[in-house]
Amino acid sequence: MNHLEDAFLFSECKRFDVKGKSYFDYPNKYYCEDIGLRNARTGFRQQEMTHIMENIIYNELVIRGYSVDIGIVYGNGKDDKGRTVQVPREIDFIATKGGKKTYIQSAYALPTEEKAEVENRPFTLVIDSFPKVIVRHDIRKKWYDDNGVLNINILDFLLDETCI
Repeated sequence: MNHLEDAFLFSECKRFDVKGKSYFDYPNKYYCEDIGLRNARTGFRQQEMTHIMENIIYNELVIRGYSVDIGIVYGNGKDDKGRTVQVPREIDFIATKGGKKTYIQSAYALPTEEKAEVENRPFTLVIDSFPKVIVRHDIRKKWYDDNGVLNINILDFLLDETCI
């Protein structure tokens, strides 16, 4: 992977424990630096819009000068025997620039209340007051929900550098 990073084909994004304020050694995520090369390599067969949109958001954040990590927060869940266990939840991106930090989720579409709850759950586990954003494809205008989370269309996010 180091050679692919050195050739600017892929970029590594590390996982960060939001509450513990430390990085995990693994597993890291890798994003294509050029979506066109990815599509050419796959022969345009794998059109997974959710992954492509996440990759585009990552690239845009890097271009804007943000340091980008993947956030991990822990919430309570139940195991197979009904016991309470700590379950890791992922925040797609923690974008940091200067002293400003923004939590960002990438969601192609949130057609049901259950899907919206899944995307918002990591935000409810974060106890700081940094801005939280969900970038979506299925809405036209940006709006804030009852918890202060900004929901913004992917095109508005890409065209407005001041939105975060």
